[in-house]
Amino acid sequence: MNWTPWQSLGHSIGFSERALAETLNGGQAFRWRFVQDGDYWEGIWDRYLVRIRLSDKGTLLASYPKGFEASEELQFYLGSHVDWTSMLDQLPYRSDAHLAQCLSAFPGLRLLQQPFAETLLCFLCSATKQIPQIKVMCSNLAERHGSEILPGVKALPSWEQLAMASEDSLRELNLGFRAKNIKRTADTLAGQPTLLSEIERADYEDAKRLLMDLPGVGEKIADCALLFGAGKWQAFPVDTWIIKVLENRYQLSGWSNPQLAQFGRIHFGPYAGFAQQFLFSWERSRKA
Repeated sequence: MNWTPWQSLGHSIGFSERALAETLNGGQAFRWRFVQDGDYWEGIWDRYLVRIRLSDKGTLLASYPKGFEASEELQFYLGSHVDWTSMLDQLPYRSDAHLAQCLSAFPGLRLLQQPFAETLLCFLCSATKQIPQIKVMCSNLAERHGSEILPGVKALPSWEQLAMASEDSLRELNLGFRAKNIKRTADTLAGQPTLLSEIERADYEDAKRLLMDLPGVGEKIADCALLFGAGKWQAFPVDTWIIKVLENRYQLSGWSNPQLAQFGRIHFGPYAGFAQQFLFSWERSRKA
């Protein structure tokens, strides 16, 4: 496959090396990989394949398969249209020393602007699994049931494609109990083809309620899909890392997950999900 020369996406994105790695490989999306010998990231979303890296001056550079340039789509995906500075300024870091520490550790961390349908699919794969395992499941789903983007490169399957698959064929991809939930959700969405777009347009509370009516979609999966795929900034996913943060840094031991999520939305405000990503990233980095 021939690739275009590296070209600048401009200075508006504002990533640091650490923030770029965490944005692409920190649990928001699952189809990015770092190519060590080329010192770049290669990723697939929707029907796009790109490579990106930072120049020595910190400018984001991109390369595309020749004839398949997607500069505008990539800039949207990376959130160049979002006023991240204003969002950061509205987080309560002035009165929250721990949040301030997390923000300073990951300058330039962003929330990806992903397609809602595929974000939901990826997070239905995520139940009780870690990032490397989720990546394998997403890759298997694309390889078996997705459409070809370019020779040897496949997109994640649509929900319509998954509705045509059998539960047994999904179980063959090592999805475990997730296969049943994915198949049942696919069948539901095939019968209600406008449901996901209706959820995406709804306000946060209604969107979450509707999303949790789908098989296998609990609080955490709903909040992840809404935050990373529908731009519901107030969604505050609570996973094991966030439980640890809120117990150890905010002394909220003994709270239920819904109570912790409600605390997050109240304490961190309308951009609670943005704050959550910094808390999540900082806490995971302590283990490394």
